[in-house]
Amino acid sequence: MLCLGAEYDITSRKNPRVRHLKTLGESAAYRRQSGEYLCDGLKLLEEAVKWGADVREVLTDAKIPFELPKFARVYSAPREIVDAVSPMKTPQGVVFSVGMPKDRVDMELRGAVILENIQDPGNVGTVLRTANAFGIPAVYLVGECADLYNPKTVRATMGAIFRQRVAELTLEELRELSKVTPVYGAALRKDAVDIRKLDLSGAAVAIGNEGSGLSEELLELCAGTVIIPMSPRCESLNAAVAASVAMWEMSRDRL
Repeated sequence: MLCLGAEYDITSRKNPRVRHLKTLGESAAYRRQSGEYLCDGLKLLEEAVKWGADVREVLTDAKIPFELPKFARVYSAPREIVDAVSPMKTPQGVVFSVGMPKDRVDMELRGAVILENIQDPGNVGTVLRTANAFGIPAVYLVGECADLYNPKTVRATMGAIFRQRVAELTLEELRELSKVTPVYGAALRKDAVDIRKLDLSGAAVAIGNEGSGLSEELLELCAGTVIIPMSPRCESLNAAVAASVAMWEMSRDRL
């Protein structure tokens, strides 16, 4: 079924707009060059419109049941073409592009969560979704984190990417900011303090890769380290779960 009211009908996978959208889903370098990223699904599109994201192009095989932004271009195509563009295993019949924010967020560590070298897109997206739920003011990505605009990261946020403050930081930038706001690193160290015993309301918490933890460079700038108590039979938590526990501790009094 073709999209009712679409601006254009597309019938070939070789169409330039199809190629553009597909490449957005496949290449981080192309996303950065284009200044936009690919999203998948009607619910995500609805969230993007609701929160004022810069929706640019929509490719769908069906009628969109809500009003799109004035300048969004809508393309109609058979379902097999839409599914071919989607990078997901279970495409939902709608893909669309969104412009990346042009202005960098103001850097403020107070109450923020820092992710270092978290390479799984699902984990990064889950942290953004949880941060938004708990009212965490900002999430910062340091080191070799998964691409914020990877379609899998975006889908895992469940729309939080359109409303959560998030930015990439260099280690040097983080070092300068930590001179103003203390950073506590989650680490399995003998001197680590039970996270429940610290007042984290005026601090930031850093979570590292679940395989190797936080780097020594980042730990050096921390005011201290914290640990999440758990059963001795368990060695560690998934990075997104650890971040979620930390964010709950940071925000539970306010919530």
